[in-house]
This record gives sequence, structure tokens and C-alpha cells, in this order.
Amino acid sequence: MNDILIEAPVLFEERAARRGRRIGIATLNAPRALNGLSLDMARLLDEKLVAWAKDEAIAVVVLQGAGEKAFCAGGDLQGLYRGMLDYQVRGGWSGDPFLDPRGNVHAEAFFETEYRLDYRIHTYPKPILCWGHGIVMGGGIGLMAGASHRVVSERSRLAFPEITVGLFPDVGGSWVLNRVPARAGLFLALTGAPLSAGDALYAGMADHLIAETQRADVMAAACDTVWSDRAEDNHRQLSALLQGFGPETVAGPLQQHAELIASLCAHDELADVVSAVAAIEHQDPWLQTAKATLAAGSPGSARLGHELQRRTLSLSLADVFRLEYTVALHCAAHGDFAEGIRALLIDKDRNPQWNPSHLRQADRTWAATFFHAPWPEDQHPLADLGRTTGAHA
Repeated sequence: MNDILIEAPVLFEERAARRGRRIGIATLNAPRALNGLSLDMARLLDEKLVAWAKDEAIAVVVLQGAGEKAFCAGGDLQGLYRGMLDYQVRGGWSGDPFLDPRGNVHAEAFFETEYRLDYRIHTYPKPILCWGHGIVMGGGIGLMAGASHRVVSERSRLAFPEITVGLFPDVGGSWVLNRVPARAGLFLALTGAPLSAGDALYAGMADHLIAETQRADVMAAACDTVWSDRAEDNHRQLSALLQGFGPETVAGPLQQHAELIASLCAHDELADVVSAVAAIEHQDPWLQTAKATLAAGSPGSARLGHELQRRTLSLSLADVFRLEYTVALHCAAHGDFAEGIRALLIDKDRNPQWNPSHLRQADRTWAATFFHAPWPEDQHPLADLGRTTGAHA
């Protein structure tokens, strides 16, 4: 039995707190894969969150990752790649971008389950403490972004690196990045630039910086707290508890270069932003790496990331997830997603053949095909999001 538990993709534990309350702890348990979120992991976690929301004894939920390197380095790209290959073997995409992108069974299930899970975390009725240690990328930010209490430690590195694999910042990334100060969210989408703990706080992607060595002390304090019957009281208590551990923050490169980044992203047209980034002369390695990543990344991903931020400015969170789901299915049917994974993880030649190969070909007319919804609005697989929950809906 112990061997089975050790191999479980998500470990669940309930620790006793005072006066009969309990702390629910969910641990992503794939450390060798940097806790990359698989479909099974997403299903297990979503089911447990539903159960804990109904359990009156559970006062607080903790979400963390196993191992020392990562909370969650993203989604299960290997599984998505296998699904795309299977989709192509079974006939795949017809070649007409305005036709139905459905038929990739794994991609449909994965994105729907992942987005539902992320939305549940955003709208969860109880406090969720997400401990974002080490690498937190893509799907990891999707899990962390909606948590009520988001902790980073001194080694945390957050990023949306999808431009390197031919996708776009999904998992609500359009929502998250639109809220980064001074339009820097566009810079992060285009360059995949990583954020230090201090920059994650500045960008609004984290709430508390706590040393990794204090994680056990935080958990002990949570178990020694007298939690309330009222969720809103527990939110305040958890905030006060975490504030007692926080060291001083150090500004990272996103803050240090905030004025420059704001000027780069001030242009209305994507081509002008890309040209401005390409012209960066500052020799800071962080800026130079960002510049090189954009230059080598998928032009189609750059266009989709920009277009999604533009189109979602006034949308609710539920509508953002619905729109991203449509675009994600198109990316799994055509576009650069399969090629990006092949070059990075399968053949590992790091020489993706992007199509389109230049931004002038990946224009707004090209991007419009990815927003074509194959179902009536009331039949969208995520049509029910926002109808039964209130926060951010």
C-alpha cells in the first residue's frame, strides 16, 4: 500500500489543527518531471478540491510540489504531443483553419480539465495557500495564479515560456498578464522572461516571500491556529500568519527595467513592439536572453499572445478561459505547437521550423482562424463556468 501511495501522481494529506479543524494538503508528486501537470493529476486534484470545499472541517487548503526543484514546470507536453500525433494518424486537420478543430481527444480532455481546475482555484470558497517554490511555469502559474495566498521563496522562478514551444500563455495567462503593471505582461508573453521572487510580487503573481527553510514552520503555525467557521475570517487569519514570516523583498530585473519595458510595449502594433525589443542595447543578461528568446520563438505564438491580451481586456475570467480553450484546440490541430514540442523535447534538435516563419505572415487575419469557435456559445465545453460561483466571474 505504501508503494502505491508513493507513486500516486498527487498525494493528499489532512493534518489536524486546533478544535477539530484540519488542513488539507495536496502535493504534486512527479518530481523527476518537475511536477508537470498531467491529465490524471488535474483530475485527481479537482476531485479533491470539490470534496474539501464541502467538508466543513477543512479550514485551509495547501497546494505544493514534491522535490526541491519545482512546484510545477508546466503542463504535460509529452502527453499532448502523443495526442497530436494520434490526431494526425486518425485523419487530423483538414487544412481549412475555419473548420472544426475538434477530434484530438486528449487535448480536449486535458485543456477542459486543466482550465476547470484553474478556474475552481480562482473561485474557491476557502483559503488556498500555494507554495510556489523553484520553477513555476505555464501550467504551474495556472495553478498558482488563482490561489488566495501565493507564496514564493528565494529560489522561485516564474515564467510563461510558451513562445518557445509554439503555444501561448494559456491557463488564464491572458487574464494574469493583462494585470501586470505598465504593460509588462506583453513583454513577458513575448519573451518568456523569468521572474524572481521580488518581481513575482511586483507583477501581482505572488503575495508573500518566505524562505524555503521556513515552510515547515508555516505548516506548524497553521496547525496551531484556531480557525473560524467563516471563510472570510480564515482568509484574514492566513494572511496575518504568512506576514509574520516574510523577509524583505529584492527588486528583480522586471522592476529594475520597468521604464524601458514600458516604452518597448507602448506601441499599439505588435510589429513595432517586436522591433523595439530586437533593438535593445542594454547588456543586462536578463534583457539579452529575453531578446534572443523572442527572436528564436514562434511568430505565430507572439501574434496569438498579443491578440489574446488585446481581446480579453474587458472579459470576465470565465470568458477568458472559454476563449483560451478555443484557441488552444486550434493550436493542437494546426499551428506550431506540435513542432515546438518536437524540437524541444522529442528530437531535441532545438531547431523548430515555425510556420508562419515571420511575423508579417502571422498577421491578425491569420490569427483570426484560431478564434473560430466550432460550437454555439451555449454548447461550449466550458459554458457553465461563472454561472455557479461568484469570484472573478
